[in-house]
Amino acid sequence: MTDEPTTPLPSPVTTNAASTRLWHSLSVSSLRGWLRDLMALLTPDTARWLERLWPFQARPDQLPPAGDWTVWLVMGGRGAGKTRTGAEWVRALVYGKLGAGGPPAGRIALVGETFADVRDVMVEGVSGLLAVHPRHERPTWSPSRRRLEWPNGASAQAFSSEDPEALRGAQFDAAWADELAKWRHADATFDMLQFGLRLGARPRQVVTTTPRAVPLLRRLLADPGTATTRARTADNAANLAPAFLTTVVGRYQGTRLGRQELDGELVEERADALWTRAEIEAVRISGAPPLTRVVVAVDPPAGAAQNSDACGIVAAGLDGEGRIVVVADRSCRGARPETWARRAVALFHALAADRLVAEVNQGGEMVAAVIREVDAAVPVAMVRATRGKWVRAEPVAALYAQGRVRHAGAFPELEDEMCDFGLDGLSGGRSPDRLDALVWAVTELTRGDGAPRVRRF
Repeated sequence: MTDEPTTPLPSPVTTNAASTRLWHSLSVSSLRGWLRDLMALLTPDTARWLERLWPFQARPDQLPPAGDWTVWLVMGGRGAGKTRTGAEWVRALVYGKLGAGGPPAGRIALVGETFADVRDVMVEGVSGLLAVHPRHERPTWSPSRRRLEWPNGASAQAFSSEDPEALRGAQFDAAWADELAKWRHADATFDMLQFGLRLGARPRQVVTTTPRAVPLLRRLLADPGTATTRARTADNAANLAPAFLTTVVGRYQGTRLGRQELDGELVEERADALWTRAEIEAVRISGAPPLTRVVVAVDPPAGAAQNSDACGIVAAGLDGEGRIVVVADRSCRGARPETWARRAVALFHALAADRLVAEVNQGGEMVAAVIREVDAAVPVAMVRATRGKWVRAEPVAALYAQGRVRHAGAFPELEDEMCDFGLDGLSGGRSPDRLDALVWAVTELTRGDGAPRVRRF
């Protein structure tokens, strides 16, 4: 990192008291735009100084959110810039800089999974606390004392989730907790940290983590005192090795692991769901083999409003060994009948499918009519549900368990429905439209009829 001048530059606005108050009252977003407009008017030295300001460089998700939050939860993928976000926030707090999101702090807790993680990532890492400070502001790190001390008298103490009791008795006015979803004794460590945040007028903490479905993270997300920002690995692509983006991101994008580790999503599943994430990962293949039959299944919505159920449109086929391969999910929400019909017919032709299967419970003959209006030559099999969704889905789930169904690629929204489908349906009462279309497609392919033709993908 390039150091700032050893003598800090004055505010580029002015030096009188009233203007200085205005400078510090500006919001980060308004300041960023204002600074860019001024860049052409500044001297080269001042322009370079402004370019190094963190609020000028940072993405919106890397800056403290507005509001009276207690916990700022930064959920991001690998390499998304979480460590830089935490380190810059601590620096802003120590020196009362723009971007602190609150009053200055003088006593700070640094908590990681282990002491080695605090040292190697949060303090000495390439985006850690030592790296983000210019020379004249840089703190002194005493590894044996596990302590950072700044020239202005502020200090930070390192703690490990392996020893929650070490936080007992300590007190702080701010904290940075890193990779909380990996902590060994997560609840006990976090609880002890909360008891120690009792200094100053407004104790605050930032939590930077790649999400995992652990109880503490769920608790924080549900807490009204938590403000959450999210970042994907792709958002920080300019600072990552091209080979990493090509190999790792290309390989895992869209999978459960990729959604968690690259997109920073909290990927959940229900204990009573018919499918598990591990089960779906076990049947995933990189691409579709030659298929002897292909069907496109449609589960029409009850209405066309933006908040209506989705129209499930899923395609699947049979490979040479008789296994079912899911090859596409083109489901859509809020579409008019002619829109989803055109979408389904387009997929039918793109895959050279044998048949379009459509459920008629919601629309009756209207479903067949709207498809005929788009393309009267498409063979349509009309199916009607006479049993509940769980009863219809259970045999399909059994085929997955037997390894008789494959996913050619990743279908995140469909897989979310599969892993959230329990005896009472989806969480929140939503309709499992993508899952319904999948069930119809798989059911059709298990009937054993249809003229076989080989399609190569």
